[in-house]
Order: sequence, then C-alpha cells, then structure tokens
Amino acid sequence: MRIYLDNAATTPLDPEVFEVMKPFMLEDFGNPSSTHAHGRKVRAAIESSRKKIAELLNCTPGEIIFTSGGTEADNAIIRSAISTYNIKTIISSPIEHHAVTHTVDHLAKEGVNTIMVNLDANGHVDLQHLEHLLKNNKDVLVSLMHANNEIGNLLDINRVGELCNTYNAFFHSDTVQTVGHYKHDMKTLHVCGLTAGAHKFHGPKGVGFMYIRKDRKIHSFIHGGAQERNMRGGTENVYGIIGLAKALEIAYRDMDEHKKYIQSLKSRMIEGLKEQLPGVSFNGDSANPERSLYTVLNVSLPESEENDMLLFNLDLQGISASGGSACSSGATTGSHVLGTLYPGSKRGAVRFSFSKYNTPEDIDFAVSKMAALYKVEA
Repeated sequence: MRIYLDNAATTPLDPEVFEVMKPFMLEDFGNPSSTHAHGRKVRAAIESSRKKIAELLNCTPGEIIFTSGGTEADNAIIRSAISTYNIKTIISSPIEHHAVTHTVDHLAKEGVNTIMVNLDANGHVDLQHLEHLLKNNKDVLVSLMHANNEIGNLLDINRVGELCNTYNAFFHSDTVQTVGHYKHDMKTLHVCGLTAGAHKFHGPKGVGFMYIRKDRKIHSFIHGGAQERNMRGGTENVYGIIGLAKALEIAYRDMDEHKKYIQSLKSRMIEGLKEQLPGVSFNGDSANPERSLYTVLNVSLPESEENDMLLFNLDLQGISASGGSACSSGATTGSHVLGTLYPGSKRGAVRFSFSKYNTPEDIDFAVSKMAALYKVEA
C-alpha cells in the first residue's frame, strides 16, 4: 500500500485533462507558428486555452503568457521588470521559494539593492514594516508569495497589492501554490505579475503561465522567436497548454467542493496527530485554517533519533511526503524556511500535502505510521 501525501510538490494528472491532451499528442501535431491548416488548427487551440484562462482570472488574453512553469515565470517577471522599469530596489522575504530567492541573490550581486521585510514569529509578513520600506524607497519591486510552499502561510495579497499600488511599486507574487486552489480576480487584485504551474492543480508538468498586467508590460525574457506575442521565444508546449487550461477549468468548477473536502482531511490529520503523538506541533501557521493553505500541513516533531531518517522511514512504510520543498531535494542543507523561523531547532519536520484524490483512510494510515515511528501507543 502506498499513500501519496506530497501534492504541494506535484499532483496526479486528472483523467479529464489527459483526454483533452491526447489529440494534440497524436493527431493535431502541427507547429502553431506555421500558416498552413495543420498549424492554424493548433494555433486556434492555444488561443482558445489562453482565452479560457483569462476568463477564469478575469483579465484579457493578452495578459497571459505561457511558460515552462512557475520557476521560469518567476525569473522572467523579476528580471524583466528590473530592466524594463530601471528598478533600484527589491523588497522580498527570506522564506520565498528558491525561484525567487536565488534570482534576487543573483540580482544583488549585479548591484540591485535588496531588502528583506520583517516576519512575525509564525512567518507572516509584517505589513507595517513593508509600508515603511515602501515609503522610504523609490523604484521598487516587491516579490512576496501568496502562500508559502513549505508551511502554507497565506499572504494578505489584497492588502499588499493596495500598498504597492499606493507607492507605485511593481508587485510580483509567486502564486504557484494558490492558482487552481483559490480564485484570483485580476480586475480587483493590484498585482503586476503572478505565476502558475499546471502540475500543482492536476495538470501536466513542464507548463505554466505568467500574468502580466497590460499597463505594466515587461521586456521578453527568452529570445529567439516571436511566439507568445513576442514575449517568449520557442515553440509552445501545445498539449501542455491544452492540459493547463482544462485543469484550471476543472479546478474552478469544483473549487468550493474540493476546498471543503481537502480541509476536512487536513483537520483530520491535525486531530489524529495531536491524539496519537504527544509533543507534536505545527510549523508556521500551518494548523490555522484561516491563515494557511488548506492543502498543506507542516508538522513539527519532538526531538528524536528518528528525525534524521524520518522521510526515509515514512517511505519504507509506504508514505510519500516531504521535508519541505521538493525543489530542494538532494540538498545538503535543511529547509531555509524552517531555518529562518526556528534557528537552532532540533525538532523533526515533515510536510504533508493533500489533494482531491486522498481519502480519510490515507490520513489515518499516515497518522498511525507516524505514531509507530515515534514508538507511541496508538
């Protein structure tokens, strides 16, 4: 028996999505940049997908640019906004995804001033400090993620957008963990650029998009072709784009139902762990349903000899989970998020993340195995 509880890393492909992708894998193979009938048919499918995504996000099709995923989109928005608007200062946080932190680090080496906003004890952005920084700096880009991929903390993205709008800052938000799980209305949200990866909401891997507000356009990041309205050179990932649009359509169609169901699974795990594993706690605001992703639970475990081998032992027990971001797998250092919030802590940590395909039985199985690993009577 294997239980998959690492949906923040990637989700299973929805069968409905696969069905709409298949014709573009086998039959409709034309290059969308070609002007003949084969190419025109594929081009029409791409533009139909773009229109569908724009409708769901309440923006214009021209504001959606397809990419290889969230990492490329984050890099493209940050780097291109810097060059387009001659930005002097980046305001970010030390617990962003590495797609942002590593990009910011490289830009700092190139001479861009970088400032880290303060965080509270649970890892939430100090909005008063953010406003202070915006008041005292000009030509600013703010990059703050909507939801942390490790601890699940949610940013008040509406308030941050309002602050950035007030002080004329370019606001970029990594929304990879929230697109497909929360609704984003781009007509009311003061965000200049946001990002998405299809595989986080039951779409295919290797495809995503960036939203760029039409009055905040940026220079292209990848050169070598006129694709994506001269914004991204290279032949489009056609069947990936088709699958992305369908996955997002399904996500919006079923969002309320799935949110309620997945939150119930998360709550079940919280209560089960509290009952069966004395000393357990939860990192960040992970256990707070009002201030964290309903798909993510980051568990803090008592000091134990089991901690060093925790993920390995869970894998042996048939449970796939994560110690943090899957993008850091194989790294010799621990989670930069937990290291920032809990410096010197020797407690173990595991991130469980849930999807519509998980069951209450999955949760009970994982809880029982966790309790057994820590030699606690279930």
